[in-house]
Amino acid sequence: MIFEHKSVLLEEILENLNIQQDGVYVDGTLGGGGHATAVLSRLKKGKLIGIDQDEDAVRAASERLAPFGDKAVIVRSNYEAMGQVLDSLGIKKADGIYLDLGVSSYQLDTPDRGFTYRDQNAPLDMRMDQRNQRTAADLINTCQEDELCRILWDYGEERFARRIARNIILERQKKPFKTAGELVEVIRRSIPMKMQAEGGHPAKRTFQALRIELNQELAVLEHSIDDMIERLKPGGRLCIITFHSLEDRIVKNRFKDNEKPCICPPKLPVCVCSRVSKGKVITRKPIVPKAEELAENTRSKSAKLRVFERVG
Repeated sequence: MIFEHKSVLLEEILENLNIQQDGVYVDGTLGGGGHATAVLSRLKKGKLIGIDQDEDAVRAASERLAPFGDKAVIVRSNYEAMGQVLDSLGIKKADGIYLDLGVSSYQLDTPDRGFTYRDQNAPLDMRMDQRNQRTAADLINTCQEDELCRILWDYGEERFARRIARNIILERQKKPFKTAGELVEVIRRSIPMKMQAEGGHPAKRTFQALRIELNQELAVLEHSIDDMIERLKPGGRLCIITFHSLEDRIVKNRFKDNEKPCICPPKLPVCVCSRVSKGKVITRKPIVPKAEELAENTRSKSAKLRVFERVG
């Protein structure tokens, strides 16, 4: 299968990056190279650094971006190591950085990658970086009930988290979980039929939660935003596309804290904490896909773009 992820909010990303023809830009979630292709086509003497931890994405993007020659530099890594990647390339600051935090169509539609709950025989894998040893099956087969419940509630906002966790424990006492179908069957038994009819596929929230926990997606995002802002030149922008409320909340709060970092009590007449603003939030409300994009790509419906601009 071809590595594909239809570029969400593409025009909005290009507009908000304020692309300079000789600028340096970093794509922290390169995927198949859709956003990167559009950015590179607007550069003359500039450079784009593409980072992705998925081997399949790196391979596909390398082929797609080959016509741009040395203007495109591709590195297999997680964007949390962006600073190290830039240091290794002798780059101190970037003119723009962007992330698309969505799971690619390739990852969702390739059963062997284990992200899908629609293929009964798909392995419970879910690793973004297959160099990591631990899979979703390992997670399900080893976590205690309270920990499983926490994961499903915190990262999937699953109201039946306790029931699902308890039934997973009972089922794995018979045999370890290996396939998506085995897990989906337990989830279906744990959620009342009335609720299943109202909320889409009953396994959606559980699979999201397991994927987030396994790949530490929210922790990586939370810990990386400040560092990415530090890596921007004055006037440079950080653009982040999120796909669920947990991600969006982190981006919104980190942007707000970087704009107004003061922690002094409100009654103090002057600031004494010496925390200086790193820039300004460009998007007071997130940018969402237009009707035309929603009609062409249903997977864009939950996408939200937030933008932060660095000051000198």
